[in-house]
Amino acid sequence: MVSRKKWSYAAFVCLFLVMIALVGCSSSGSSTENSGDTSDGDSTFDGQTVKVQLIGDFNMDDATDPITGATNKGLKVVKEEFERLHPGAKVEFIIMPWEGYVEKTQAMLTSGEADVYQMPGVADFAPQGVLEPLQTYIDGDDDFSLDVFIDNQVEGWKALGPDDEELQIYGLPFLGDARFITYDKQLFDEWGVEYLSDYPTMEEVMEKAKQMTGTNPVSGEQNYGIWFRGDWSSAFTLVNLAEGQNGSWGEGFAWDEVKFSFDSPEMLKGLEWLLEMKDYAPNGIVSNQGNEAWLTEQNNNAIMLNQGPGDLVKQAYAQGLEDRIGIAQEFKNAEGQGGLFAGSPITIAKNSKVKDLAWEWIKFATSDYVQEYLFEERGLIPSVKSALEFDSVKETEQLMGPIFEALSTPMTPRYPWGSSQPRFILTSEVEAALTGQRTAEEALDRAQKESTDWVESR
Repeated sequence: MVSRKKWSYAAFVCLFLVMIALVGCSSSGSSTENSGDTSDGDSTFDGQTVKVQLIGDFNMDDATDPITGATNKGLKVVKEEFERLHPGAKVEFIIMPWEGYVEKTQAMLTSGEADVYQMPGVADFAPQGVLEPLQTYIDGDDDFSLDVFIDNQVEGWKALGPDDEELQIYGLPFLGDARFITYDKQLFDEWGVEYLSDYPTMEEVMEKAKQMTGTNPVSGEQNYGIWFRGDWSSAFTLVNLAEGQNGSWGEGFAWDEVKFSFDSPEMLKGLEWLLEMKDYAPNGIVSNQGNEAWLTEQNNNAIMLNQGPGDLVKQAYAQGLEDRIGIAQEFKNAEGQGGLFAGSPITIAKNSKVKDLAWEWIKFATSDYVQEYLFEERGLIPSVKSALEFDSVKETEQLMGPIFEALSTPMTPRYPWGSSQPRFILTSEVEAALTGQRTAEEALDRAQKESTDWVESR
């Protein structure tokens, strides 16, 4: 017969071993912290593969950052984490360059090549009936909330499907983006000019640009008061100038309701302002030249209009120029809104055969794990409020603070023509005015007529 003492000891040992086993199982399972895990290791999707299309310079493998020289982790870490959280499921990435992405995305949607799409042109694709509406998934998922996103980001990506009477959610914010005004504090100091206010007016920008065009009194080098891109983004620059006067591009969202105001008094004043500002800019703005020294010690442009984050933060900190860069907001209307709503949402293809797994990917892609990866490894801007607490964001708060503010105050919803022919019509006419081919009034009259004709014949 086993003594009570020996039995108690044996029971204790057995209990201890059971506890170790339980702890081991817990630690080898999925962690929910900062990973967007809502499945708790669920094997519901065993054998399924979700194909995800991404646009840009993503890499599967680790690569050396050309700006910082550091090694950036490839998408393989994202793939491994998603598959860890969803045992038996697989994710495959289809990466395409920005060049020609609209046409390529259209072809992929038609052939059913992917399940999830990075979709900056959601307003153009949703009306075709090729995207899955997401409200049902949102309503049916107790572990998901739209409150995680930065203000106005969800609203800005709403679109109209073929049978919708009101804007609906077809995509959720994935990559944040914004436009703002940047300036070189060192040049302002050398010229003895006060820094731009946080919300400058057109008059303030013009006056300060005038003061800093000429021979720098300290360096003796030629300086220019302003730089702006006179080609690709000029339509958006012009529309923002109208917004700063409480004007707009027009109204409507569905194509049969769109009415342009490209020839409005506010647009005319804005284009005339750009034509005058050209006198304080370097040659070559219509061909995207004259800003080659920006974000270097030799920079010679004081103010930069309609700037996006791009590599701004990464490059400024890599070169130790973060204290030299100032950020002001774009021109805002009386309600505090103005500027291009930019970035990329993610969507589910209507013809996807793994929609539930695709929804799991969308939740994962908007989790802290992926959003932090995008910022730290790719230099891309997060779309979630929690990013304000990322250590990497706090370390760059001097620049990221005003960038996040710009993310929350653009015009929403997004310009419905932002990826369509009217954008290119207006851009072409702004270029014509900047190169002296037409007066501002002639250019805007043509833009108004051609854009209206395009919509009516669509």
